Amino acid sequence: MTEAQATPQTGKRVLLAKPRGYCAGVDRAVQTVEEALKLYGAPIYVRKQIVHNKHVVSTLERQGAIFVEENEEVPEGSTVIFSAHGVAPEVYEQAKSRSLKAIDATCPLVTKVHHEARRFAADDYDILLIGHEGHEEVIGTSGEAPAHIQLVDGPDDADKVTVRDPEKVVWLSQTTLSVDETMETVARLKRRLPLLQSPPSDDICYATQNRQHVVKEIAAECDVVIVVGSRNSSNSVRLVEVAVDAGARAGYLVDYASEISDEWLAGATTVGLTSGASVPDDLVMEVLDHLAARGFADVSEVTTADERLTFSLPQELRRDMKAAAKAAAEQADALAASGANG
Repeated sequence: MTEAQATPQTGKRVLLAKPRGYCAGVDRAVQTVEEALKLYGAPIYVRKQIVHNKHVVSTLERQGAIFVEENEEVPEGSTVIFSAHGVAPEVYEQAKSRSLKAIDATCPLVTKVHHEARRFAADDYDILLIGHEGHEEVIGTSGEAPAHIQLVDGPDDADKVTVRDPEKVVWLSQTTLSVDETMETVARLKRRLPLLQSPPSDDICYATQNRQHVVKEIAAECDVVIVVGSRNSSNSVRLVEVAVDAGARAGYLVDYASEISDEWLAGATTVGLTSGASVPDDLVMEVLDHLAARGFADVSEVTTADERLTFSLPQELRRDMKAAAKAAAEQADALAASGANG
């Protein structure tokens, strides 16, 4: 931040939330597509959007990724990457039947929920999956144990639940929900099912919780909170809701700075700014430039957590990368040897 940016001249300021933007699972998924393109060459097919962000998807498309809805659209024998949101077991079987080389970029924190679903289903529990109907993550998790899983889409759905044995029921959740709304849903469920068990560890991921927490910290001071993110991004949409619930006068979701209306800023002195977990930070910087041009040049970053978690790339990809590196090294050695002999 330059001295000019840090010096209040207009009384207008930006509270910049941190953590914001890319989480470890998104970073891993995007890198998976980028490294696959380098290793195998274009095109690389990706089932569904690798992450729910318009800019990321269009950038990868320009590099040679082709996004499809289902495996049937992928030519037999091609490489397909499964998105960060996870897939049901039948999707793996479909890929196998078409001789597709499948690379699984599912976020490890989503995979954890899949494992929990399988384990509780094996013990014959009824599983109440708190999440949004139609979301890819919910579809994938439900596919692990469809006979045992019921979807609970918010607090009002809690009253509709029926279970076989009220002593043998557990709740799990989509990883990108509002923490507060999820706890409200659980409380409603427990009124009817007092013996409802909780997951062994938090299903709502660390990044979702951290981004919501910092927004709660700044919201009451903000006339407007702008969240950079796409409309099909569950965690980004939740950030807008959390901001308004925590005291911001208004909250807006944008993909790009150009979508910000000057009317939103009229009369505002403090703007909060954050981004969803699938948003590259250069888009946030463009919003800062946009706001600075309208007098919001004083930027204060508010930090509530330091995120250092990283995930390794999918093992299928790492194995091929290692083999390619070994082959390249052997070829280099052979060329060097032939040059020396010549």
